[in-house]
Amino acid sequence: MEVNRQTYYDEALALLSQLIQTPSFSKEENDTAEIIDQFLVDHGVATYRKGHNVWAQNKYFDPDKETILLNSHHDTVKPNKGYSNDPFKPIQRDGKLYGLGSNDAGGCLVSLIMTFIHFYEQQLPWNLIIAATAEEENSGSGGVESILSDLKPITFGVVGEPTEMKMGVAEKGLMVLDCEAKGKAGHAARDQGINAIYKALSDIEWFRTFEFDKESEFLGPIKMSVTMIESGYQHNVVPDTCKFVVDVRTTDSYSNTEVLDIIRQHVSCKVTPRSTRLNPSSLPSSLAISKVADQLGIDKFGSPTTSDQAVMDFPTFKMGPGRSERSHTPDEFIYLDEIDSGIQGYIRLLQNLFDQEN
Repeated sequence: MEVNRQTYYDEALALLSQLIQTPSFSKEENDTAEIIDQFLVDHGVATYRKGHNVWAQNKYFDPDKETILLNSHHDTVKPNKGYSNDPFKPIQRDGKLYGLGSNDAGGCLVSLIMTFIHFYEQQLPWNLIIAATAEEENSGSGGVESILSDLKPITFGVVGEPTEMKMGVAEKGLMVLDCEAKGKAGHAARDQGINAIYKALSDIEWFRTFEFDKESEFLGPIKMSVTMIESGYQHNVVPDTCKFVVDVRTTDSYSNTEVLDIIRQHVSCKVTPRSTRLNPSSLPSSLAISKVADQLGIDKFGSPTTSDQAVMDFPTFKMGPGRSERSHTPDEFIYLDEIDSGIQGYIRLLQNLFDQEN
């Protein structure tokens, strides 16, 4: 490695090791926020803070230029019982760094931070913002969503999640629907009442078989699954209500509200979404960054898992070192050379974008 490359790797590894040692469960990220804030300050970067979210702008930030957001999260899930290592002890072994949050999404976060520092003092054709945010693992409102109004306008965002440095150009959204069919109670031995279960069955069958007109290029069709059902309180009483839950995985072909409108047009039950905020996301192929990725031969894919992209109402893509399948697993790890390749991959992508503007 050349001098800067080695320095970036060493500093990223040291920061990630420090983060692993510091518990940062969702809503409890104050200590890791302090670490990240101090790391940026030590590199001469002015920082901003709201709650457990830390962000910074490049030195020559110009409001007249378009802005790129570099974002990843510093909260983690709680370690599961399958760990054989201490989840809060960074262990280097066999070319790997073990520790809670090493893969999801510590490796991405420190790689993005070093990428930001690489470009920080340069005169750029774009603005850069680095944001280390909270509450991603529980989709909390106190995470990146709470600071977007402070950051906008943003042209596109890079969301650091473990993708083996492939570009996730589309991501599924999520709606959970509470549905209720209404009937009329009656004695089961007589021809009385209106059975709410039977009314619900026709709607459930619709959810099972309906196909939306539009299908996503990268994500395929929208997926709707009935996952819970509840009805009745006595064997000899025709139930007057039947409640069921539907898990809806939306795609970039529709917004969540559009999907909800279509559902309500086709079913007779009352449909109440728990939330419509976790929208699908995508990166238009017409954007310059998408074309640069094609020139560099970066693989593109559609992601079935939800990230902070869901609350960003501007184009985004998911990309980072590590592998999604390692997330939330016992003895979580990231390969050491993935950290280096993550830093260099981010730098190469942005540098090629900047070169096209010069």
